[in-house]
Amino acid sequence: MFESAGMARPEKISAVLFDAAGTLIELRERVGETYARVAREFGVDLPSGRVDDAFTRILRSARPMVFPEASPEQIPGLERQWWHDVVRGTFAAADQTARFADFDAYFDRLYARYSGARGWRAVGGSRELLAELHRRGIATGVISNFDHRLVQILEELDLARFFDIVVTPASARAAKPDPRIFRVALARLAKRAAESVYVGDDHERDTEGARSAGLRAIDAGGLATLAELPDRLEALDREHPA
Repeated sequence: MFESAGMARPEKISAVLFDAAGTLIELRERVGETYARVAREFGVDLPSGRVDDAFTRILRSARPMVFPEASPEQIPGLERQWWHDVVRGTFAAADQTARFADFDAYFDRLYARYSGARGWRAVGGSRELLAELHRRGIATGVISNFDHRLVQILEELDLARFFDIVVTPASARAAKPDPRIFRVALARLAKRAAESVYVGDDHERDTEGARSAGLRAIDAGGLATLAELPDRLEALDREHPA
């Protein structure tokens, strides 16, 4: 879906920025399935569907992973604690009587799993799409609300080599839909918003966030596959020639 309200006249597209989770990478299995399966090893047996529902609610209500007063050295630990609180909150919401034999050991197992290719996989066609954009001379980058582990995940999935920049709340000191995180990315690419497009799967954080910073936006959920994106970009350029 192309969003244009309130923007300056678009220019020929020279940069495409992406959301990460849900757009270019995806979980190997639902969060509830992983959480519940590993939890059984620590004495907690809950239905995966209940855990998954609780996780979705807790994650949606969690504060942004932004720590403006922290030093760069402190941020990884703060991000880890943020996830620790989310996981603990998930089980409290799923069943307040749940008692782990060792919750910290349980969390360590999950945190390690979601730090690389064991927990994530590339969305089908993502490498081919990114290679095609580079062939066309289009700058590419990631703007994600994920934590410092994202670069390692992209590297293990053989995606990192395609990106000129990867911007997270830790480096931008802002999280989507705050327009500041998009502006930080544009500054690092030395691109104008009017010549840039953002692709993501969340209407509020991605589409509306990008719009607020002046970028055009494409809803990844409206693409049958990522292979459709180059044609969609060409259509946008035809609609708004430079």
